[in-house]
Amino acid sequence: MVTMLHNDADLRQRAWDVAAQVVDPEIPVLTIADLGVLRDVAVVDGQVEVAITPTYSGCPAMNMIQLEIELALEREGIRHSKVYTVLSPAWTTDWMSDDGRRKLKEYGIAPPQAASSRRALFGKQTVACPQCGSEDTEVLSEFGSTSCKALWRCRSCREPFDYFKCH
Repeated sequence: MVTMLHNDADLRQRAWDVAAQVVDPEIPVLTIADLGVLRDVAVVDGQVEVAITPTYSGCPAMNMIQLEIELALEREGIRHSKVYTVLSPAWTTDWMSDDGRRKLKEYGIAPPQAASSRRALFGKQTVACPQCGSEDTEVLSEFGSTSCKALWRCRSCREPFDYFKCH
């Protein structure tokens, strides 16, 4: 019995490591682990089950992410996996890794602010430009290149940029 539990733990870790490397199709510099979309991996009756949570309800990337997880697991010899979506608790930007936030900034997308940002206190949001670092920025549209981003512009360097919305 101990051997079986050990094998399940090894399989779970192996499956987690494989799933964690799947990239977000909308922001290919981020993995689903960076985003916090990968919620859990379990082994149930010998079958790998992967739980994912969308960044927002109705996210069109989720079908592609599910397929990419299944394919990645299959390539590693993990067959007959089950990938399912978990909506509760709802995804939050607090689940993003520090590495993921760094990757977003390096990619030219302003990372989400912490839940305790100035906006939470005063209703005013200040977003630093990922190009030049200036906080003299303005929102152009609450809808950016994808539904999880807003379009902003820096008044200093005049460059437009996406801001990953807080949830």
